Amino acid sequence: MATTSLTSSSTNKSIYRRVWSVVREILARLGVTSLGLLMLAIFLLPLAYVLSTSLKLDSQLTTPGAPLWPASPSTYNYEGTDYPLYDIPTEDGVRRLALVGPHREDSDVVDPDHPEQGVFNIKGRWRTWDAVYRFDPTLQNFYDAWRQVNFLRLFRNSLLLSTISTIGTLIACILVAYGFTRFQLPGKNILFVILISTIVLPPQATIVPLYILFNKLGWTGTWLPLLVPAFFANAYDVFLLRQYFMSIPRELDEAAMIDGANPFRILVSIIIPQAVPAITAVTIFHFFFVWNQYFEPLVYLLGKEKLYPISVGIGAFVTTFGNYPGRSAATAVLAMLLPAVMFFLAQRQFMQGIVVTGVEK
Repeated sequence: MATTSLTSSSTNKSIYRRVWSVVREILARLGVTSLGLLMLAIFLLPLAYVLSTSLKLDSQLTTPGAPLWPASPSTYNYEGTDYPLYDIPTEDGVRRLALVGPHREDSDVVDPDHPEQGVFNIKGRWRTWDAVYRFDPTLQNFYDAWRQVNFLRLFRNSLLLSTISTIGTLIACILVAYGFTRFQLPGKNILFVILISTIVLPPQATIVPLYILFNKLGWTGTWLPLLVPAFFANAYDVFLLRQYFMSIPRELDEAAMIDGANPFRILVSIIIPQAVPAITAVTIFHFFFVWNQYFEPLVYLLGKEKLYPISVGIGAFVTTFGNYPGRSAATAVLAMLLPAVMFFLAQRQFMQGIVVTGVEK
């Protein structure tokens, strides 16, 4: 009997441990999932606010008690006239009535469910009643924004600037990263440290010297100050590409050299095809950066509206029509369309490039 009791107790403890292990794993997964969803919600809240605002009429934004989602007041047509609906507390509970004649201490209302009763009076201040809203998104803000802003010109300018700058950045950064990973140069590590240290240099410290330089070259008022620096590489993208190039086995280079390939041929035929995820990540990073760039175009273009990218154009629109938040939000949504499409089309390669250049290193 004692042996049986000990065996039963041991079995119960084993079952308890297994159950507790499963419960703990479930709780851990729920905790991680909940935290991830919370962080996602925090990051998406500004985007959700902009999207919601772009679909609202400006009158809703200035109405106290209006819902957060795009909506308009619900109405009831009585004898050919639309009257707003309110949820009105009465002795029989809350009733949904149409406000026909508002007064200070009482109001004339009609019951939409029993219109044959006609208009009757009800006590209470109508401003304290809850208005009834219905989901009613509108595209009027997009129409007004498109009509008042030359989006085709702004899109064209931003697309040209972003594309040319991205091409220049890819050419320059690929060559520099290739040199750091495949060539034995004296002081290579020191040069790389100096290059990376430029990341901490604030742009506010260089904007004045650069403006003086570009002004003496006669480049201000043109796109040259925005495009030419892209062809001289940058520390961020060189670092990402270098980290990826380091993961490509040198045996591939040696095999290609045995077949008579020169360094340029190795870069084009071996390194670049192997580094497509990293190159895709750099492409999207830099394209988005130039697309959203605001301060530099504002400084270097000297107010020439025909050269404005979409970021500066929207800034000018918001400054002029700041009292119309719906239109301002609509312009922001329109500006996000192309980058959003690019990201969703290339997200697989983009995420692969981020993982390989970041986590695995």
